[in-house]
Amino acid sequence: MSAPDAQRPGAPRRAVLGGAAAAAAGFALTGCGSDDDGEPEGRRKGEKVTLTFWSWVPGIDKPVALWNRRHPEVRVEVEKVSAVDGAQYAKMHAAIKAGNPPDLGQIEYPVVPSFLIDNGLLDLTRYGVAAHKDRFIGWQWQQSVFGKAVYAVPQASGPMGLFLRRDLFDKWSIEPPATWDDYAEAAEAVRRRGAWIETFSATNGNRFAGLAWQAGARWFRTEGDTWIVSLDDEPTRKVADYWDDLVRQKLIKTIPDRQNTWYKDIQTGAMASWLGASWGDALLVGNAPRTAGKWRVAPMPQWEKGGHAHANWGGSTTAVFAGTRYPKDALEFAVWLNTDPDSIALLIENGYGTPGAKKGYATSDLDVHKDFFGGQTYSRVFAEASRGVDTSWRWGPATDTLYQRLGDAFTAAVGNGGSFRSALAKVQGETVRDLGEKGLKAEAG
Repeated sequence: MSAPDAQRPGAPRRAVLGGAAAAAAGFALTGCGSDDDGEPEGRRKGEKVTLTFWSWVPGIDKPVALWNRRHPEVRVEVEKVSAVDGAQYAKMHAAIKAGNPPDLGQIEYPVVPSFLIDNGLLDLTRYGVAAHKDRFIGWQWQQSVFGKAVYAVPQASGPMGLFLRRDLFDKWSIEPPATWDDYAEAAEAVRRRGAWIETFSATNGNRFAGLAWQAGARWFRTEGDTWIVSLDDEPTRKVADYWDDLVRQKLIKTIPDRQNTWYKDIQTGAMASWLGASWGDALLVGNAPRTAGKWRVAPMPQWEKGGHAHANWGGSTTAVFAGTRYPKDALEFAVWLNTDPDSIALLIENGYGTPGAKKGYATSDLDVHKDFFGGQTYSRVFAEASRGVDTSWRWGPATDTLYQRLGDAFTAAVGNGGSFRSALAKVQGETVRDLGEKGLKAEAG
């Protein structure tokens, strides 16, 4: 691929560095592109080209194969990248620095700003992306909007719920917890039976962010051209203190989730529930098949009885890298992948989360594993959760680094008996320094 001449060099970076003052308007950041920028030559009429697409989504090759059958002139080749410990992003950043990124990539909402810092993504507005805005759920669309620039197309989100072994809860006469106080009581009851209700996965900063999000946290905001980092705010402290207390009482485990020991606990009933995202249905089906029919999904516990605050864990986009020679074709593929009904059906089949598209599927289509969940129409739980996600939450730069630092700090606290609250203060200070080292103005909130 050629050098990124589709936009001014440094335009995305300036969006994060100097335009923070506009963030109040839906995280809009200014300074992106200009009308006199040059453009790639693009594909000539009748020319056949190949686009590369890096993704880790299970089964992504199926909708891509469908695209290739329908669009013989624009072939897309998928390269699977590892999503373990952020390996996919390390590879993408390295490719950008080396000048050979793919045409498209799967990028989660929280890390989109990080790619703007190294000028890695293409501003899609000049290629007509705005015409597709109304086809997507508003808050998901907004996650990749900076000022007047749009850097990615939404794919899916991860509204959270409580996956639980209903057979065990019934056997032990435990009701699905409606509040976090109920959850703590349920944790005690499950522990008395020799099992565990959950684990606090110290390395999973992404899930912790979702829990803080539900509690009303705001980790990033801006004042003028300065980023205000508020990882140590009161809602996040409340969440940290809550889980710290469960750990200290030995009511939950502290093993990493979605690794071998955790899978064994899920398979054997040693762990009776999991606070997961909508895409977790496929994960449970694929890793605990012998527990089929025993699981159900309940809403997330609330901090206040009768509340309707919900959380989101994950969610990703299809982004176009700045080095592509064929931006119009790349955008066309990104939109098709995430809005075409046949493509959505294939993505749903393989468990990619809650679609970013408004149309092209029915809520009931998301009950792919209905039998595994005892016939429950569990998609309704996640649909309700999606409606209850606070859409004012926005991500800041270097969130991937923040997750690593948060994981290190929580792991240290678990190991040496330190408090989770002190871990927040430590990581907040580190994050302010990280942003400063990237050339951004940043202060602790």
